[in-house]
Amino acid sequence: MKIELANRLFFRLYQCANMLHKTGTRAVEAEGLTTQQWAVLGALSREKAKAGMSIGDLARYLMVTRQGLSGLLGRMERDGHVAVRMDGRDRRSRIVTITPSGRRVWEVLAQPKIRAYYGEALSDFSIDDMTHTLHYLLKMLGNMQRIDAEQLGLEGEPEAQLGPAGARPA
Repeated sequence: MKIELANRLFFRLYQCANMLHKTGTRAVEAEGLTTQQWAVLGALSREKAKAGMSIGDLARYLMVTRQGLSGLLGRMERDGHVAVRMDGRDRRSRIVTITPSGRRVWEVLAQPKIRAYYGEALSDFSIDDMTHTLHYLLKMLGNMQRIDAEQLGLEGEPEAQLGPAGARPA
């Protein structure tokens, strides 16, 4: 019984992720964005990222591969949303920053549409529903991060220490 419930849960999570990508992208497509680009702009628009983020740090924050992020950043750089430059302290590392144009797209054009999308997607959720959902998603994310670290043999690494309370907030 538990495995059947787990299968249903993970399948619904998979469906939600696909629907987020499809319907979320539609919500911001007039701005030339996808949900992946929306996530990058959101990450780079945070106060902590004011000076930019290394590609490695951005990939870890978004929990994507550097390879997957590289193509995405290339398109975003071409569209003028981000700038990628060499790190002055480590020439092997590159720093990604949001451009003034990217900030305008994010703050002025995309944010109102994203807020409206959230409102629709969570229209029948109470504050308690959202709080509980977030709690359980963070708990599952922490478990998956532990599995990832074990699979990579990084059990002692700081990234592997992230649990539900230490999971990176969006």
